[in-house]
Amino acid sequence: QVQLVESGGGLVQTGGSLRLSCAASGRTFSSYAMAWFRQAPGKEREFVAWISWSGANTYYTDSVKGRFSFSRDNAKNTVYLQMNSLKPEDTAVYYCAASSQVWATSSAWYAYWGQGTQVTVSS
Repeated sequence: QVQLVESGGGLVQTGGSLRLSCAASGRTFSSYAMAWFRQAPGKEREFVAWISWSGANTYYTDSVKGRFSFSRDNAKNTVYLQMNSLKPEDTAVYYCAASSQVWATSSAWYAYWGQGTQVTVSS
């Protein structure tokens, strides 16, 4: 079992930055791949970024490549999403999720989810 709690969301102007954190409970956190998803009002939840259990590998959806950076600190049971050059279209509720699969971008493979944190980018 893994419990996830996100933090760090907020209101920021276009071009600004935010760092999201996701703290996990559970002794097996380091064995899970982690991901960030987001859901904007009226839209389906979409994949944003993935990180391997070790943190050595990451993957991003095209719309955030070069602007977002995903990292993890297994000693602290925490993952981070550094978001730079934010755009209004980044506005959404951001969720972190954990998967026992090595590689997955579909939400169906993620068994554990946080409650979400709101990110709002004003124009």
